[in-house]
Amino acid sequence: MSTDGFEASDEKTLNVTLNGLYIEDEEAKAGNSNQAKIIRSCNYRDLEKKREDYLEWPEYFMAVAFLSAMRSKDPCTQVGACIIDTNNRIVGVGYNGMPIGCSDEILPWGKTSSKPLETKYMYVCHAEMNAIMNKNSADLKGCTLYVALFPCNECAKLIIQAGIKLVVYMSDKHKNKPSTEASKLMFNMAGVKYQQFVPKKSKIVIDFEEIDWNMSV
Repeated sequence: MSTDGFEASDEKTLNVTLNGLYIEDEEAKAGNSNQAKIIRSCNYRDLEKKREDYLEWPEYFMAVAFLSAMRSKDPCTQVGACIIDTNNRIVGVGYNGMPIGCSDEILPWGKTSSKPLETKYMYVCHAEMNAIMNKNSADLKGCTLYVALFPCNECAKLIIQAGIKLVVYMSDKHKNKPSTEASKLMFNMAGVKYQQFVPKKSKIVIDFEEIDWNMSV
């Protein structure tokens, strides 16, 4: 059987998926080879229509927020934020970390201590703050913020003052804390809408090697 110049022999299995045709090495399938790769080639029947499994805008922006969180040095909680304008352009990205010029090797990352100055809470800038401060737009009026956790009361103040009109969050696990309740009270009074993000996929995988073994042009 031939497909776009590739032949499926006894050693290989041809699989049809939404993305086209895959030729999979049997050893790789059995987990016996670290070198074998799946070779992908576009199905000729699908060349004139778009793929159906692409990321939609909400998934894309929340994924950017989660990806930026991986830059955080916080050993306990990593949070990222992504701000977009009304044209779906990213205008700000940030993650939780120490202020510029303040060493994250010296300042504490602990959550509890008998001395308040020995906890991270006195120093860490939240993802929302950094995303707002990192903006590449003249202003953020009417923008949308994507963030992993519902903003605390201090970040809510900044969000309101920046003119952001919609907050899309992934988790509201601190909903019973006074800081979150204060955030929602201020958002409601200021007319800032907020909604929980419901992902269509449980995970998004980034494979840096895919570009090399994807045989499509």
